[in-house]
Amino acid sequence: MSRFLATNRDDLIARCKAKVERRPLRAATPEQLTNGIPIFLRQLEGTLEAEERGQSEKSLKISGASGGDQANLSEMGVTATAHGKQLLEFGFSVDQVVHDYGDLCQAITDLAFEQNAPFGIDEFRTLNRCLDNAIADAVTEFSFQRDSLLARQHDVENNERMGFLIHELRNSLSTAVLALSALELGALPVAGATGAVLKRSLASLKVLIDRAIADVRAKAGAPTHLQVFSLASFIEDARNAASLYAECSDCTLTVATIDPLLGISVNRDLMLAALANLIQNAFKFTHPGTEVTLRAYANGPRVLIEVKDHCGGLPHGDAERMFAPFSQGNKDKSGLGLGLSIARHSVEDDDGTLSVQDLPGTGCIFTISLPRHMLQ
Repeated sequence: MSRFLATNRDDLIARCKAKVERRPLRAATPEQLTNGIPIFLRQLEGTLEAEERGQSEKSLKISGASGGDQANLSEMGVTATAHGKQLLEFGFSVDQVVHDYGDLCQAITDLAFEQNAPFGIDEFRTLNRCLDNAIADAVTEFSFQRDSLLARQHDVENNERMGFLIHELRNSLSTAVLALSALELGALPVAGATGAVLKRSLASLKVLIDRAIADVRAKAGAPTHLQVFSLASFIEDARNAASLYAECSDCTLTVATIDPLLGISVNRDLMLAALANLIQNAFKFTHPGTEVTLRAYANGPRVLIEVKDHCGGLPHGDAERMFAPFSQGNKDKSGLGLGLSIARHSVEDDDGTLSVQDLPGTGCIFTISLPRHMLQ
């Protein structure tokens, strides 16, 4: 069999490649075969030659004992694990790992039948042992790498989810602290607009905590029952909170008049938090002495909510990258780089979109687009 394999190696590889190409969603490439069939064939030849010469120790070193040994991989085991890892990196499933070696076994059997090349029972036993060990090692490594990848993805998702929660909690708490400070310094009535901001911030904290508890109890939250409410009242809530940021900065806030009949249907608390993120960023990065503008209006079947600042414009290529989690393109690193990512998630959850328009040399406009509703 060793001579048969050596003589027909190229033909066997070609047959295996042809079998691979016929399988759905799988195209053979030179890279995929690097640690697969060619090396396995040479190791199988070496194993058979060693056994023909009575060199059992060398045979086991090349291909391993029957049943394999994960603690002490053979040469064949090392390359098989590399092949299993490689197939995962190419995005294939575990059955492809098994098929690769099964294809070779079928190719050897078919070609031997065509050439009327009889093999001894011991040679077939060696072939089966080598295939068994190679498949086991390749599948084990494939599964290990896949599980490790899934665990890493799970950790990233958990970290991102935790980051979202921390970011929103901090924002609501910061707004509450600002409102409380304003009440104390200005001796303002708790029943006034600033007191209302404090009340809403505390309510947002409760919503976030309740939402976190719900996430723990059930991986997917229950559907939210939405009601249509006034866009004007929603923007007024945002304006009251934004006024606190304006008072703490050397900038002014301008809010355009809104059609009182316009309505939206969203998760009010989360959408308000998303808009607050945009406003907070606007005051954080806009140049001193300039203006932040908040406006909302109808545009066909949509309602657009815009926050315009005077930050001087965005660096080239930052328009979409800034929505990525933990992205901080500005020198100010006081946050977690999650605000815009959180805002986009909240907007998209309510069938909306969040985009940014760069105004080079001036600033930028963040736009929330939501389905339009009319109030009775």
